[in-house]
Amino acid sequence: MTVTALIVAAGTGERLGGEVPKQFRPIGGKPVLRWAVEAMVGHPLIDQVRVVIGAGQRDLAEAALSGLPVGELIEGGAERSESVLNGLLAIGEGTVLVHDAARPFCPPDVIERLLGTLDGCDGAVPVLAVADTLAKGSGGVLDGPVERKQLLRVQTPQAFHVEDLIYAYEEAGRNSATDESTVMLAAGLKVATVEGDPMLEKLTTPADWSRAEAILSSRFVSRTGLGFDVHAFEGEGPIMLGGIAIAHGRGLAGHSDADVALHAITDALLGCAGLGDIGQHFPPSDPQWKGASSDLFLKHAADLIRERGGIIDHVDVTIIAEEPKVGPHRSAIRTRIAEILELGEDQVSIKATTTEGMGFTGRREGIAAQAVASIRMMRNA
Repeated sequence: MTVTALIVAAGTGERLGGEVPKQFRPIGGKPVLRWAVEAMVGHPLIDQVRVVIGAGQRDLAEAALSGLPVGELIEGGAERSESVLNGLLAIGEGTVLVHDAARPFCPPDVIERLLGTLDGCDGAVPVLAVADTLAKGSGGVLDGPVERKQLLRVQTPQAFHVEDLIYAYEEAGRNSATDESTVMLAAGLKVATVEGDPMLEKLTTPADWSRAEAILSSRFVSRTGLGFDVHAFEGEGPIMLGGIAIAHGRGLAGHSDADVALHAITDALLGCAGLGDIGQHFPPSDPQWKGASSDLFLKHAADLIRERGGIIDHVDVTIIAEEPKVGPHRSAIRTRIAEILELGEDQVSIKATTTEGMGFTGRREGIAAQAVASIRMMRNA
């Protein structure tokens, strides 16, 4: 039987606030929805992933899911139950794991427990015991304790046979749903429980968001990379330096536009992520890169890091040259590099120095640049 993960991402996230629904807001460098989908796409027991989105959310969803093997997006409805049912009808048959996009960090062993338990029942859900003391109250005063021994916190993903869950919706009606397990129970079907996980806590309030960011921070490791590049003067100017054209009597020799600053930063970023060097990604022997803008190289390195869940924290480049003078162009170079990397200008540092007349730069034979970059990436990424 085909196992489909159905990610429900059709909500508006009103309780969290903000202009963008929470499932599309970035956390740890990528959208919440992408975290949720990646947890399913990477699991060997899941055959396919489908995503239910809200009306008008297609562009946001396609951007968040770029490059992931996700089937055609399914448009949901005004209520969760309608969204889930639309997803079930699109899937048609097999086993389904219905999961909230707002629970982005699904541990793989929870999926294994759910699918292993489903064989003997109509559905299976992850649960956690209630640890806090529970009580009734009104008017700001406690009325009395509530027995907690039989109380459970129900999470997602929840596992069902597609036909059974469709039947349950038809039998019990959509209005009975707070989640899929309640629909199944209302239709008289049996739902088993498996051990849940604190990582499956739902993102609902700003406090939840802060907690999730703290969890992710503990899973990131800082990395530093170094880059160096040099190009000789040749031909007529202008020259490209830090992504901007600078008037100069001589140009720079190189297969691309010979932007030493961007090349050095590109190598520093690739080094941070353990992704080789600029020559491996853009070999000078390849004619398609002849005269190419180095903006492409730098953006490529940044995209590779972000695709792996990395976060670029800071880049620092030192330009080594007797000429041209960098000072008058420092602000423009900083702005341009920040634009290419999609960083704040306070995350970019531009410095310049000379070699006091020594060496090839001192003899005005060319320009060199060295760069340092710092990023954060998930452990083992």
